[in-house]
Amino acid sequence: MANLKEIRNRITSVSSTMQITSAMKMVSAAKLKKAQDAITAMRPYAEKLTELLQNVSASLDGESGGKYSDQRPVNKVLIVAITSNRGLCGAFNSNVVKETKNLLQNYAGKKVDFVTIGKKGNDIVRKTNNVVINNNGVFDDLTFHNVAEIAEELMKLYADGSYDKIELVYNQFKNAATQVIITEQFLPIVPVKAESKNQVDYLFEPSKEQIVEELIPRSLKTQLYKAVRDSFASEHGARMTAMHKATDNATELRNQLKLTYNKARQAAITNEILEIVGGAEALKA
Repeated sequence: MANLKEIRNRITSVSSTMQITSAMKMVSAAKLKKAQDAITAMRPYAEKLTELLQNVSASLDGESGGKYSDQRPVNKVLIVAITSNRGLCGAFNSNVVKETKNLLQNYAGKKVDFVTIGKKGNDIVRKTNNVVINNNGVFDDLTFHNVAEIAEELMKLYADGSYDKIELVYNQFKNAATQVIITEQFLPIVPVKAESKNQVDYLFEPSKEQIVEELIPRSLKTQLYKAVRDSFASEHGARMTAMHKATDNATELRNQLKLTYNKARQAAITNEILEIVGGAEALKA
């Protein structure tokens, strides 16, 4: 059994760790509330924009999205992996990396490059794959404008034929304890098969085609912004949950160490009493 000093040192160390994890949990909980409000407020707009695009493009003759809906043989693929800049959030980042590896198997024999948003994903992916764009700073100032710049670069890479398909991999926010890995096609635009009952009559000015031309880039920017926002909220939810579990584990370990310390202390006191009694008996003899 370890001596009393060693056990005391371990109790002090575990208590310090518990204070850190508890503080990190509270910080993440505060940030989660703001991030959750942002993604919750954005989803109705994103869904309505997608619905509007579907209703309008479904009624067009021929190609509804022009250069962004051009279906080409898939030989060059670009995967956008959205992770975080910091760790200590459980399996949040590793799940994204694992899903990208599964995608690589699906595209065996094809050229596959990566765009990484988030430092943790970039650190892992770049070891074995080609990362053409890495953007870690977007989380320092997460605005629609900053994400739209990344979306414009992706649209340019698809429009000029650099890639035949672009896919997003990220954590979709469900609640603080649940994040779902999503693989979502960004480009080309998935052909719309709208049912007649969902179609809505619109009056167009100046023209249906021109409106769709303006609507598609905005819809793509919104799609990427929503994915990044989802990932950002998921990160704080995952970190809050991980730090909550870490605090509980530290509390349990500290209690076990205190019990061990008390037992060791009692054993030491008992040994001292026995030595004193033994010495007294020896003097009597």
